[in-house]
Amino acid sequence: MKFSRNVIVVVSALVFAACGNGGNKTASKDSTASAGTSAPAATSSAADDKAIDLIAGSDCTTCHRLHQAESGSSIGPAYDLVASKYSPAADTTVDRLVKKVISGGSGIWGTTPMTPHPQLKPDDVKTMVTYILSLKK
Repeated sequence: MKFSRNVIVVVSALVFAACGNGGNKTASKDSTASAGTSAPAATSSAADDKAIDLIAGSDCTTCHRLHQAESGSSIGPAYDLVASKYSPAADTTVDRLVKKVISGGSGIWGTTPMTPHPQLKPDDVKTMVTYILSLKK
């Protein structure tokens, strides 16, 4: 099944809601299909699908939104803003961002620190970061 950007938004919202009430933090492709969307499906690659699944299964959307224009507030920057700041990204930039996600930190986007994510595998984080950087408008 191909994912549209709207489905990603719905998945992010569902994961965010689940994180807030102690529910299951993972979202499957099948459960998002029932959420429905009238937008046409965008072409996505297997790598994009994997990144979307990894993001949905993590706690990333607790603090980040997909797009700045989405309603509601978030603690961290929207993914499209991250993409605008760092794209086009050299391999060293991707590697630096992978380390930042795993170790956490602050100072780049304000005073609120990003929580460390040592439980995430570096290859999975690289997949997520590469996808997020592809969202540049």
